[in-house]
Amino acid sequence: MPLLGPLIDRTIAINDRLREQRERLLPVSASKHQERQLKRLLRKAAYTAFGRHYRFYNILMEDDVIRAYRESIPIFNYNSIQEQWWNKALNGEANICWPGSTKYFALSSGTSESSSKRIPITGDMIRAIKRASVKQILSARHFGFPPEIFEKRVLMLGGSTDLNKRGKYFEGDLSGISAKKIPYWFQVFYKPGRKIAQEKDWDKKLNEIAEKAGSWDISIIVGVPAWIQIMLERIIEWYDLENIHELWPNLICYVHSGVSFEPYRSGFKKLFGKKVIDINTYLASEGFIAFTDRPDTEGMKMLLTNGIFYEFIPFNEENFDEHGELKPGAKAVYIGEVSEGIPYALLLSTCAGAWRYLIGDVVQFTSVARSEIIITGRTKHYLSLTGEHLSVDNMNHAIEMVNDELSINIREFSVAGIPYQGLFAHQWYIGCDDPVDQELLRKKLDEHLIKLNDDYAIERKSALKEILVTVLPTTVFMDWMRKQGKLGGQHKFPRVLKKKQLEDWLQFLSESTDFQSIEAK
Repeated sequence: MPLLGPLIDRTIAINDRLREQRERLLPVSASKHQERQLKRLLRKAAYTAFGRHYRFYNILMEDDVIRAYRESIPIFNYNSIQEQWWNKALNGEANICWPGSTKYFALSSGTSESSSKRIPITGDMIRAIKRASVKQILSARHFGFPPEIFEKRVLMLGGSTDLNKRGKYFEGDLSGISAKKIPYWFQVFYKPGRKIAQEKDWDKKLNEIAEKAGSWDISIIVGVPAWIQIMLERIIEWYDLENIHELWPNLICYVHSGVSFEPYRSGFKKLFGKKVIDINTYLASEGFIAFTDRPDTEGMKMLLTNGIFYEFIPFNEENFDEHGELKPGAKAVYIGEVSEGIPYALLLSTCAGAWRYLIGDVVQFTSVARSEIIITGRTKHYLSLTGEHLSVDNMNHAIEMVNDELSINIREFSVAGIPYQGLFAHQWYIGCDDPVDQELLRKKLDEHLIKLNDDYAIERKSALKEILVTVLPTTVFMDWMRKQGKLGGQHKFPRVLKKKQLEDWLQFLSESTDFQSIEAK
């Protein structure tokens, strides 16, 4: 009879009831939580170079600290804060944006730019991520999981824990840094284990996981959808299975992050033999922001007391140009001033030394009362060549609808805006290994986008002359990621290709034998 599972389940239930009682007896608003977070961040960083430069203690003396903070600190993007501040920490200087030396830097997925970004990861941030992970575990009771789930193993597929040494710091994927710092007590539950987790060669890592998978009893898998799908397919092929539940009958939960799960949902259904509950997590290189804490909801609950102060800039033409760049004079609001249904570009101030940092994500509140959000795209991952305002959220939903209607599995996609017959067109690149009529796919994709986006519908009758579709084997997308050094881990293929990334992609296609064979047909 299992003992550990029921014990953990009872502990979670008791913790949940205590938290609910505290919230009823001592209710604290989201605004108050965030004000306290900002004050804690300012106090801790007051004697850093950044804190002295912007006079944090003067800000703390103001009656309205949030207003004073917004008026005193400029908004930073990666280039500006890296050049002015983070570069000093990279060179080994201490007490720059956060107390002490920064020993770790997370390499971002680099979906907005061609090169990866180096995001500082402090000891305080690692501890904040661990606290958030515990909160997510404690929310498991809301999903009705059986107690036995806590006795099984958790498979976390991420970047290599064998980090790269660069001078006085280490760099790697956040998933690799986090896995390297997994608490000792969790090691017994964690798979694939330390040895395999260190492996940098993606294909070798998959083969090692597949070889060991038969001896594991997995209940939860964690990772980016594209890479988890490849891993499950590899294991299924390795053991000649119909679905993964033939090997892991207790698999009940999939925790995903990084991209919308909707375009992948149909593909995952083919890999599962039973119902698997998927839980969305918003864990960025800059910090643990939100997670789904209750069933049957699209929104993720924001972490308001975990080392991050949030601001929100309405993502509209008043604040951003057609390239997704922030306009001068853009105004931000905090959580006490937001509204539901409005897209906001997210600003973070964190216990890793990010200050009013524009991370590039666009979110939308599904419930202000519960502080629940969804990710709708990125500031630079939308297309508005003619005023069509096509978001990644629109793209994801359209791809999901095409998958269902045509009974296919589109595993990757990206789109670029191009000149066309004196006007403009959208060039789609679709990764699909199923037989499909390319022209029919193009027609259906266009139809769904017209239904989803009124601006797109209007522009398709005028300046947006055409929508073009090229169907490619999924391996082409994977090969490009491999060439970029971004295979596996937290890396995602960019949904919108612009500027240098588009140039790199087109150059890659011109050299691809798979693409050339398609063009020849």
